[in-house]
Amino acid sequence: MLYVSTRGQSRPQTFSQILLGGLAPDGGLYLPESYPRIGADELAAMRGMDYAALAQAILSRYADDIAAADLKDLIQRTYTAQTYCNVRPGSDAADITPLSTLEPGLHILQLSNGPTLAFKDMAMQLLGNLFEYVLAREGQHLNILGATSGDTGSSAEYAMRGKRGIRVFMLSPLGKMSRFQTAQMFSLQDPNIFNIAVRGVFDDCQDIVKAVSNDHAFKAQHAIGTVNSINWARVAAQIVYYFKGYFAATQNNDQQVSFCVPSGNFGNVCAGHIARMMGLPIRQLIVATNENDVLDEFFRSGVYRPRVAAETLHTSSPSMDISKASNFERFAFDLAGRDATCVRAWWGEVDQGRAFDAKQGGYFDRVADYGFVSGSSSHADRLATIRMVWEKYGTMIDTHTADGIKVGLEKRDPGVPLVCLETALPAKFEDAIRAALGREPERPAAMAGLEALPQRSVSMDNDAAAVKAYIAQNC
Repeated sequence: MLYVSTRGQSRPQTFSQILLGGLAPDGGLYLPESYPRIGADELAAMRGMDYAALAQAILSRYADDIAAADLKDLIQRTYTAQTYCNVRPGSDAADITPLSTLEPGLHILQLSNGPTLAFKDMAMQLLGNLFEYVLAREGQHLNILGATSGDTGSSAEYAMRGKRGIRVFMLSPLGKMSRFQTAQMFSLQDPNIFNIAVRGVFDDCQDIVKAVSNDHAFKAQHAIGTVNSINWARVAAQIVYYFKGYFAATQNNDQQVSFCVPSGNFGNVCAGHIARMMGLPIRQLIVATNENDVLDEFFRSGVYRPRVAAETLHTSSPSMDISKASNFERFAFDLAGRDATCVRAWWGEVDQGRAFDAKQGGYFDRVADYGFVSGSSSHADRLATIRMVWEKYGTMIDTHTADGIKVGLEKRDPGVPLVCLETALPAKFEDAIRAALGREPERPAAMAGLEALPQRSVSMDNDAAAVKAYIAQNC
């Protein structure tokens, strides 16, 4: 399996090569040359697999330059009941991603049972083990540069803490995350973890990551890699739980399922798109945004119009406060018929702060062929959905999951099972839960008193040069 850039001007690479690199040298994102198709017999065999076996069956198709026995060992060490133990009453930790049924045909896929209580752990824990394995095999080290709007940072840091040959430099928007999210990251005292709070919004942090990654001399000199969802391995790992959720919500492989996915950076729902391209019977991929609705605007109008920092709103679902959806370029590549010239033209506009219109050339007419629909949610919608789910089903959900359920219920096809992808546990967003329900969310005992722990970070202006200087001083 070789990987090509969405912008078509970088040579094909293997899985291990792109694992450590992040962005392609031409500024694009990597995708496999073609998506492996899962036949009917293979899909039938997968239905009876546990999570680790399912991950092996899927990821072995993408990481074929890693010895099968080694990949199996990495997966088996990642997806354990001991790691994904923050399950709700009645759920089985060994199931890794239990399906919670609210009513017949309406489900929540529990993706937040990992160490940081967020769905990002599903891929990040594997990424940490993959990084350590490949670095040891190649005799290399890696300085990871990432950006987070809330959950990616803590998931990455918990996955990479103490890993040999790895340092993590994580950018986050100063004062824009919840207190719980901030404390999860900043309370880590591991010497290989560096937190940088940027005076700006998440998109500023993401732009710095891209600017550093596009400085090829600096990237090579300081062995810069990334754990953001621009890293293909993260997207690949997320494909697995779409298969797992599909099997849990159906009785046979003749049925279809729709997934509603809270989305800011498009990485999570991009994995669903790839699962569908592989042959998983997905009817709809329902993209749910908050007030930062750049993705909803595209799926309604065909116009992709990233916002500037001043237009990016700080909301009660802060992990989705994103107005430049990095992974959207991967879907755009498929939408354009894998025409890299077209994608370069589109992102030439985006990189200049302008919009592009996919209706020109008829590309937008193809969106329905990929099953995408979308909608948006507001603060009032989130609180109302949290209350509804609690009062009607006795289930407490976080604000991002509430965005997903609100939009999913609006856009679902009647008669098709709807699986809502959980984003995080409610404990991470206590203020919103308190406002919606008048009570505190429960949190795992290991997280008690988290906000009172000593915190360690540095604050910086929105300046890529300053970040590069800090990395150079500490790597």
